[in-house]
Amino acid sequence: MRISKSGAVVTLLLAGGLLVAACGSSSSSSTTTTSGPATSGATVSVATFNKNFTTMADLKNVAAAGHGKIAVILPDTVSSARYTEFDAPYLAKAFAEAGLSTSDTIIQNAQGVDSTQLTDAQSDITSGATVLVVDPLDSGVGTSIETYATAHGVPVVDYDRLVLGGSRKYYVSFDNVKVGTLIGKGMVSCVAAWKVAKPTMAVMVGAPTDNNATLFAQGYNAVLSPLVASGAYKVVAHPAGTWDPPTALTEFQQAYTANPTMNAVLVPNDENAAPIITYLKTLNIPAKKFPVTGQDATLVGLQNIISGYQCGTAYKPIFLEAQAAASLALYLRAGKTPPASLVNGTVKDTTENKLVPSSLLIPEWVTPTNMESTVIADGFVPASQLCAGAYAADCTTYGIH
Repeated sequence: MRISKSGAVVTLLLAGGLLVAACGSSSSSSTTTTSGPATSGATVSVATFNKNFTTMADLKNVAAAGHGKIAVILPDTVSSARYTEFDAPYLAKAFAEAGLSTSDTIIQNAQGVDSTQLTDAQSDITSGATVLVVDPLDSGVGTSIETYATAHGVPVVDYDRLVLGGSRKYYVSFDNVKVGTLIGKGMVSCVAAWKVAKPTMAVMVGAPTDNNATLFAQGYNAVLSPLVASGAYKVVAHPAGTWDPPTALTEFQQAYTANPTMNAVLVPNDENAAPIITYLKTLNIPAKKFPVTGQDATLVGLQNIISGYQCGTAYKPIFLEAQAAASLALYLRAGKTPPASLVNGTVKDTTENKLVPSSLLIPEWVTPTNMESTVIADGFVPASQLCAGAYAADCTTYGIH
C-alpha cells in the first residue's frame, strides 16, 4: 500500500458500473501463475522461501559471480509502516544471507516524494549500482527511473507494484488479484457469520494511480458481482479511491451520510479501515454488526479483528516477497537467468500490452481463528503487542499467546 501522487496512468472502475464492468473483462490487468520446473540444479523457488531465510544461502555462488551494487528504493513511510518495519530489514537480511556485504547494497526510502525517488535512482547508478529494485510511488516516476536505468544499462526489478509502461526485467509481488479475491470472500463470510441482513455496502478502492488497486478491485469485484446481480447484496457507494487514511475516512463519512442504511464497507487495506472503524465506534455501532475488511495485517488491523470490528485482513508475508526480489536482483547482477521455479508467472502491463515475467507469492486471509498460526507464528506481529491492554481478553478467547 502506498500513496500515489502523479497523474493517473490507470483508470480504475469507479463509476456506478464498477462491479459489472470489472467482472465483465479481465483484460484490464491480469496475473497468470505457472508452475514450470526449475532449471537444472536450481534450488531457489517461490515455494522454498521461509521465515528463516535459509534458501538465500543457496545463492552464494550467484552472489559471488556478480559485480556492482544492488540498490533498493522504497516509496514512503506514511501509506504503510511495512516499508521501514519489514521490507527494509528483510531485504537487508536476504542479501546478507546470500553473502553480500553492506557495501554491496543500498536500501533507501523516497519519503513519498517522486523527485527524491528519481534522484536516488540516478545517484545509485552513479555510485555503482548495476541493478535497481524499485517500489515506485506511481508509474510516472517509475517510468522515468526505468528509462534512465535502461539508458545506463542497469536492469530493474519492479517490487510490489508494476510500473505500467515501464521497461523492467522482472516484477515481484503477491498475486494481487488473489489478494482482492480474499478480501471479497472475507466480506461474504463475515456478512454470513455476523448475520448481517440485507447487506448494503460501500465498496472502496485504493489510489487510481496504483495498478495494484486495479488488481485488488478486479479480485473483490469478481466475488461481489454475482451477489449484487442477484439482489442479495446492494452497493450504494463507490468512493473515488485513495491510500490516504484521512481521505478514506472523509470518503466513507460522505457515503454513509448519503446512505444511512449502509451496514457494511469493503475497504482494501487496514490503514484506511482503521479511522473508519474508529468513526463507527463513535456512532455506538457494536462489535460484529458492521463488516469492514482490510489488508496488510497491521497491528491496529489485527486488534480490530480480534475485537470484532474488522472481518479479517489479507496477510502478505513480506519476508517471502523480499527474498524473491533479492534473488532476482542477484541473478541480474550476475548476468544469469533465474530458474522457472522463481519466475513462476506473468502480469500484464496494460500500457505496453505485454506480459511481464513475474515472481508471484500467495497471500493468506487472517481471522481470529488462524491468527496464532500465521502472523504470530511468523513473528510478523508479537503477541505481546497484539494482546496488550484491552485486547488481552480477546487473545485469551482465541488462544493467541
